Amino acid sequence: MLKIGGQKVPTKTLVLLTSESLLIVIGLALATAMRFASSRWEYAGGNPVVRFLIVVLMCEFALYYNDLYDVEVMKSRARLLIGLLQALGVACIGLAMIYYIAPGVSLGRGIAAFAIPTIMTLIFGWRVLLDSKGFFFLRSPERVLIVGTGATGISLTREICSRPDLNLKVLGFLDEKGENIGMSLVNPGIIGGLSELETLVREKNIDRVVLSLKEQRGRMPYRELLRLKFAGVTVEDAHTVFENISGRIALEKLSPSWLIFNDGFRKNRFLLAAKRAMDVMAALIAITLTLPIMALVALAILIESGSPVLFRQKRVGLNGAQFEILKFRSMRQDAEKGGPSWAADGDNRITRVGAFIRKYRLDELPQFFNILNGTMSLVGPRPEQPYFCEMLETTLDFFCQRHTVRPGLTGWAQIKYQYGSTVEDAKRKLELDLFYIKHLSISLDMVIVFETVKVIFLGKGAK
Repeated sequence: MLKIGGQKVPTKTLVLLTSESLLIVIGLALATAMRFASSRWEYAGGNPVVRFLIVVLMCEFALYYNDLYDVEVMKSRARLLIGLLQALGVACIGLAMIYYIAPGVSLGRGIAAFAIPTIMTLIFGWRVLLDSKGFFFLRSPERVLIVGTGATGISLTREICSRPDLNLKVLGFLDEKGENIGMSLVNPGIIGGLSELETLVREKNIDRVVLSLKEQRGRMPYRELLRLKFAGVTVEDAHTVFENISGRIALEKLSPSWLIFNDGFRKNRFLLAAKRAMDVMAALIAITLTLPIMALVALAILIESGSPVLFRQKRVGLNGAQFEILKFRSMRQDAEKGGPSWAADGDNRITRVGAFIRKYRLDELPQFFNILNGTMSLVGPRPEQPYFCEMLETTLDFFCQRHTVRPGLTGWAQIKYQYGSTVEDAKRKLELDLFYIKHLSISLDMVIVFETVKVIFLGKGAK
């Protein structure tokens, strides 16, 4: 299974991406054949590869940004049809802009009239076929047995049950003491005890054994696990599997030794220098391009609620050092007279202009100046107020580890989880932040930036 930024990409997503790219090419070829029946390649100068590639990339971007690689979309044909129409409409607008700038890469007049309905029909028909028949050409689901009834194993099973695209099937749990047989933990439930490990692996043709013992001391069946391992059965820790499929490091029963001896958490000088260079370049470009927008936002705030336009607040940054973050003010001027508090749904402190700029993240634009002066990065954990940091460090293990990198304008937690307003939300975001820190890389940063554009475009998660 392919990994991007440390997280495994489901096989079904890769199949969709590859097959639909091929269908787009087929649609273009058919449209070309219909438009130029007798001399179909003359318009392209004998080499249509570049022109086809531009169309494929634009269509794939449009499909992705319309959430059409979310497997849940395939379950609703009406939503799928509307999404495809929107995506192909966006692709046509994007291609029109490209052809206006570089007319030499255009496919030629008339082909779009044939290509759009052809591509639409092919992709819609393909998705309906996959939905009705399933991914019949893929191998059967990998059969998983959870050894132990620990919290991480239960969370992992819930994640697998909610993600059919993973092609995994949990057959059940083994109880540490051999008790509670038949009891449902998630669905399925407990099917045996540790003493039955090898027997059940053989009887149920288990492909992967996942360890999630409540207490490992004195209970780990080392000999049985070694025999299974050398027999070709995959044996893994629940924390590792959970991390790979969810993009989070589960905090339940997470030991410091797992963090110490696990791969990752590397920060070499070249990586940090490259990341800083990317930050400076991105900040300079963004400030230059968004100055007119920032001026309009500032004017709107002044008209609605007066000055100050900017909101300055102490946040905790790299190595626990405090700095002053810059934002456009989106709340009333007396919003925090009663002390710091998280924003929530329907927060009456937020102004009308503030609601709009929060939805599209325009209130964050002044933070490019924070990035320029080095107190923030383009990508990293979002900086918290000192008050909340002190509170969360006493309630969440490893919270202070998020300060080992510069805080970011956007981050892994921001694209994977909604705005947090409770301790439980902070826990979930910490799990995502730890994953980001473990897999820190330029490629992961690029994935996050790419996904952030999608989040902003769809207006998700803002409060």
